[in-house]
Amino acid sequence: MKDGKYVILCIDDDPDLLFSLRVVLEANGYVMVAAASADEGIKAYKENNPDVLIVDLMMEEIDAGIRVVQELHALGNKAPLYLLSSTGDYLYGMVDLHDQGVTAIFQKPLSPDTLLSLLKARLP
Repeated sequence: MKDGKYVILCIDDDPDLLFSLRVVLEANGYVMVAAASADEGIKAYKENNPDVLIVDLMMEEIDAGIRVVQELHALGNKAPLYLLSSTGDYLYGMVDLHDQGVTAIFQKPLSPDTLLSLLKARLP
């Protein structure tokens, strides 16, 4: 938390998506920290201790999202971690991400209502 507000770390290389997430999150009382790459995301995680993470599966490299998940797992992340993917549920059959700490995978685009519902369900 920062200033009494939950911190949501969003890692995605699409500036338009980051902008739209920021508008929705900040309008609903959350603090959003944005990172445009896997490396920036790991750095932001270490600096901000986020309450929830939203990570794009495919960023600057095709496996960048998986690499972020693995690094966060190695760092002992306990915060809910959601992947955004254009491949959606198909990914579940390819990689067992629950063992790496992934809470769920959502198909892009993630609707604001879905995002806010999941945050309200996961954060006290």
